[in-house]
Amino acid sequence: MNQFIKIRRDLHKIPELGFQEFKTQRYLLTYLQTLPGGRVEIKPWKTGLFVRVKGTNPAKTIGYRADIDGLPITEETNLPFSSEHEGNMHACGHDFHMSIGLGLLTYVVENPIEDNMVFIFQPAEEGPGGAEPMLKSEEMLEWKPDIILALHIAPEYPVGTVATKPGLLFANTSELFIDLKGRGGHAAYPHLTNDMVVASCSLVTQLQSIVARNVDPLDSAVITVGKITGGTVQNVIAENARIEGTIRTLSPEAMQKVKHRIEAIVKGIETGYECKATIDYGAMYHQVYNDENLAKEFMDFIQTDEEMSLVHCKEAMTGEDFGYMLKEIPGVMFWLGVDSENGLHHSKLLPNEEAIEKAISLLSRYVTYKGKRKN
Repeated sequence: MNQFIKIRRDLHKIPELGFQEFKTQRYLLTYLQTLPGGRVEIKPWKTGLFVRVKGTNPAKTIGYRADIDGLPITEETNLPFSSEHEGNMHACGHDFHMSIGLGLLTYVVENPIEDNMVFIFQPAEEGPGGAEPMLKSEEMLEWKPDIILALHIAPEYPVGTVATKPGLLFANTSELFIDLKGRGGHAAYPHLTNDMVVASCSLVTQLQSIVARNVDPLDSAVITVGKITGGTVQNVIAENARIEGTIRTLSPEAMQKVKHRIEAIVKGIETGYECKATIDYGAMYHQVYNDENLAKEFMDFIQTDEEMSLVHCKEAMTGEDFGYMLKEIPGVMFWLGVDSENGLHHSKLLPNEEAIEKAISLLSRYVTYKGKRKN
């Protein structure tokens, strides 16, 4: 078995939520201690890590970012290396991202390139958001890359495929939590209550009108309500209800427009249903915007590569807090084909592990090529 497939399986067993990645951090540190010393420097940051590998004649620093957290999803793959943390799963491929990062790191330790490399093992990508505070940290200020790379597994593409594009790749995203408080009471006396189940249902219906009637049809936006909770028992009118969802837009302007309309509709719900409402936008992620020149260069490199094929993809409504890093550092994110029947955030996600070695090999060739250029 390939060493980094084994590492992926080890990491798959121990998924941890954002800023709780203590076992994951220890595992990464344990592996790093097996590498030859002298050129490797390590700086822990909360539950994440910065790792610098010194180049032989550095003119710049190349960054690689791998997210390390899991999701609160109960795994249903029946794999022999399934999650040992009940209720948590690496259902977004971060175990792949880490093992590929360690593979690339190992390569540049054993096969030095001219430029420095900084590997960023970032916690809390799934929430509450680790990229933005990590970007502002003292460690990042000291070792800030000149360019940065990252990948995300893509179940819909076959192994051996890279998909990306210059410019906008992933959307602006925001969480959405709305709490409604009315007056509960006996189911037989609705006239003495303010029913928050009814209010929440009306609110969800009205939210769907925003994209249809308030967003420019040539722009794009999505409002998804994924969870509603309310009430306590079948014969008591609900005093409280909570709506949980997400907002995705392809422009910052559309995000502001959507939020403005949500706030106006919620005020109408308060008046119409005689209740109180609060809105919490939770974590908001900046769009992932690939540097035009670097993306074109990377895509040209893929097209000359015999082992990988390139897909010129469209932008997606996916959210990724790597966008904060790309806002400050020129870089490229790309999709890595892993050929899984089930998609991201699915309890039966089964990415093809052959993609790990292919990604390590590709990135090793690219950073060797890039590390020799003094631009």
